[in-house]
Amino acid sequence: MDITIEPRGGFKGQVKVPGDKSISHRALILSSLVEGTVEIEGLLKADDPLSTLHCLKSLGVDIAEDKGGQKVILKGVGLHNYIEPGDILDAGNSGTTARLLLGVLAGQPIFTVLTGDRSLRKRPMGRVSEPLKMMGAQIDGRAGGTLLPFSVRGTKLKPLHYVMPVASAQVKSAILLASLYTQGNTVIAEDIPSRDHTERMLLYLGARISREREGKVVIENPFRMAAESIRVPGDISSAAFFLVAAALSHGGELVIEEVGINPTRTGILNILLQMGARVEIFNQREYNLEPVADLYVKGGVPLKGVEITAEVIPSLVDEIPVLAVAALFAEGETVIRGAGELRVKETDRLQALSSELGKMGGKIKEMPDGLVIQGGAHVCGARCQSHGDHRIAMALAVAALYARGETVIEGVDAVPVSFPGFFEMLDQLSC
Repeated sequence: MDITIEPRGGFKGQVKVPGDKSISHRALILSSLVEGTVEIEGLLKADDPLSTLHCLKSLGVDIAEDKGGQKVILKGVGLHNYIEPGDILDAGNSGTTARLLLGVLAGQPIFTVLTGDRSLRKRPMGRVSEPLKMMGAQIDGRAGGTLLPFSVRGTKLKPLHYVMPVASAQVKSAILLASLYTQGNTVIAEDIPSRDHTERMLLYLGARISREREGKVVIENPFRMAAESIRVPGDISSAAFFLVAAALSHGGELVIEEVGINPTRTGILNILLQMGARVEIFNQREYNLEPVADLYVKGGVPLKGVEITAEVIPSLVDEIPVLAVAALFAEGETVIRGAGELRVKETDRLQALSSELGKMGGKIKEMPDGLVIQGGAHVCGARCQSHGDHRIAMALAVAALYARGETVIEGVDAVPVSFPGFFEMLDQLSC
């Protein structure tokens, strides 16, 4: 599906963005392991979390919506009570579904086969399967057990002391979930902290989990998980597109309510502030140990180029596409380094950004692990492709708002993976 976007002058309003995708996955999976009913409010009802939901239903978990459709009611089955599915589990396009479920399935007393769509079957899974095998998991798959589909025969697992080779919240989470099926302490060492939603939710559910010096995450087993409700805040990765759109608008003034501001996810706010954007955080509170706030951004301030280094990439890896758009309109040069992980997302995002923003007049040099973007280019409307990637499609849409002439974006049917209703909200706020 294609969409045509005409340039707009202003961007203002007050909105709520959909629930956080990362937290939605974890709320579903961890609630399924609780003995009892859990009400989940604010769950993101997008393609990726729905893949997790459908897999859990196939594993015997009872999930339904309340009458108003505002909450998901999930009846947890406990740690060891998934039923063996009669068919293959399909993670769709969701890497989070596949990688996190592997950690749970490795310890369940059942046999499962897990696959995904064509894109997901190309994405690297060895980074998850290898540490799980070190814990005793019986996992097999294509390319020496590094590519989906995977067969998993659940077995008793053992604790692990693992040093993360690269920062990855999905790998860390898979190990933490597998650790629930061990006796003793599992230790995960990170040089650069990745997002910690799994640790926070485990702690909220009653786990003995802590972060020690030298970046070590330690979880002590066994323990009993319990909760009656989980509230999912708005997704800062979704909010990022509107934050940038408002910052680039001379008449921009935007409030986004109930956004998660987990410190491992706020790189987008820090970089926008470094670029000179007027961004304020107010009304701070907490939902199930996750920090939440309302965000305000005022446009009309010229942005300037910055350097984004490897150390901050884990805190904004999903926001690089829209930050590249901000850099396109900023003064001076923006350099992004240490972002090689973007080459193995839904598409090669570094290549896609270089190619598609280049079609719009952007001056972008592609590096093996990043981009060099010259700001101040004359951005013109063009016919662009999403490459089947939701974040590339949304980033191109923000660029199109301030281009000269209309822009056609091909393949926007990828957007509901993370943000159903994105284009309707974009139209509502732009003027």
